[in-house]
Amino acid sequence: MVNARGFEPEGKDCDSRMINKAYRLGWKQFICYGYKGQRFTGCGFGQNSDDVRFDVYDSSGDYLASGIDGMEIHVHGNAQDQLWQIIKQGKLVIYGNVGQTFMYGAKGDDVYVMGNAAGRPLINATGRPRVVINGTCLDYLAESFMAGDPLNGGGFVILNGITFDDDGQLIDLDMPYPGSNLFSLASGGAIYMRDPECKVVDEHLNGGEFAALTPEDWDLIRPYLEENERLFGITIEDDLLSIKGNKLPYTEVYRKVQAVGSSALGTKKD
Repeated sequence: MVNARGFEPEGKDCDSRMINKAYRLGWKQFICYGYKGQRFTGCGFGQNSDDVRFDVYDSSGDYLASGIDGMEIHVHGNAQDQLWQIIKQGKLVIYGNVGQTFMYGAKGDDVYVMGNAAGRPLINATGRPRVVINGTCLDYLAESFMAGDPLNGGGFVILNGITFDDDGQLIDLDMPYPGSNLFSLASGGAIYMRDPECKVVDEHLNGGEFAALTPEDWDLIRPYLEENERLFGITIEDDLLSIKGNKLPYTEVYRKVQAVGSSALGTKKD
């Protein structure tokens, strides 16, 4: 257990350096609290950290989990900017909102956000990032996304467009995605957006296009929604597929945004 309150925010006397030393001595499970903006939690562990887990409390700072390759991190509250940048693999769970430039250049792996992401999440992400955001994003979601074919091992984002009222009851946001440049200049991957009233229109896009949601798409994303349910209690049947009290088929609730085929981007759509 690490009380980070008395550590420097970064540098040779920061808590991140001390935690790295503990890891080299064999410690694998870390409960960290007392944060006042200290940065770089979970950074610098190198490869083969699959058996490492962090549980982070209070006001953790920027760059948490950036550059990691395997560990699992749970942030019990809101998170700050530049999280999960340029990561290779691992699992991140955020029990709140996350700040700007989330998952810049990320290559993987599994991420679950109970609340919202601020502007420019998943810019230049590639490889296999698979992300569930239960709230929404400000703008530029998945700009220049380069995550291949999601039905053939590539990456995707699920955007559920929900929030909680003052009594903790789940409600739909007025707009699933309020910003602009959704999937801007993307060349691969997909966004699966919960938008039963089709409020998001072509004008929100810049390089993406709407496509029919297939049974293969649903088989792909359902296990991630099931894990999302296990983590946050947001049920598939009673919450996500229930619209104004009526249970609807997934094809009437979720929409798919995919990259527009372009020889300049090296992609081709049938």
